[in-house]
Amino acid sequence: MSKRAKAIFLALCIIGSFFIYCVYYYSNMIKNAPFRYSDFEYISIQYGLRDSMLNSYNSATQDYQYLNRENEIIKKKLKLTSDDLLFLHRKAMEMGFWNVDDDLTTSRTDSIDGRAVPRYILEYKYKEKGKTVTMDADYPGNQKMMDAAKTTIETVLERINIANAR
Repeated sequence: MSKRAKAIFLALCIIGSFFIYCVYYYSNMIKNAPFRYSDFEYISIQYGLRDSMLNSYNSATQDYQYLNRENEIIKKKLKLTSDDLLFLHRKAMEMGFWNVDDDLTTSRTDSIDGRAVPRYILEYKYKEKGKTVTMDADYPGNQKMMDAAKTTIETVLERINIANAR
């Protein structure tokens, strides 16, 4: 073999083995990912004042309950499409929802400046795992975690409102 052929052979061996290792490593990582859409079961959200969580939605039972402008509780069946659920799953992944603390609440039970502070409980449930985050709107902790949870909650509520308008 010439010197050039030996160099090409050596480069192919190194690059080829690296490529095979990458395929093996990342395929196992993707296969064992903790939150896969194929294992998705439902999304559940509750929100309202701390003492009365009157607004709620569960995608498994399709039960939607909310308080309208006339302070009447409206109960109805609302179905989110699989595209809506896939969008919400991907948005949660994008925002890093899986890394957010489970408890983003404050210890005080009163209102600030005479205003009542809303509380949100968002749950993503999968076959083997799930993620539930409880968040107060006035949580003073880590801003990045707060933003990730808040954006995910806003996206879920937006999709529910879009589905309700259909």
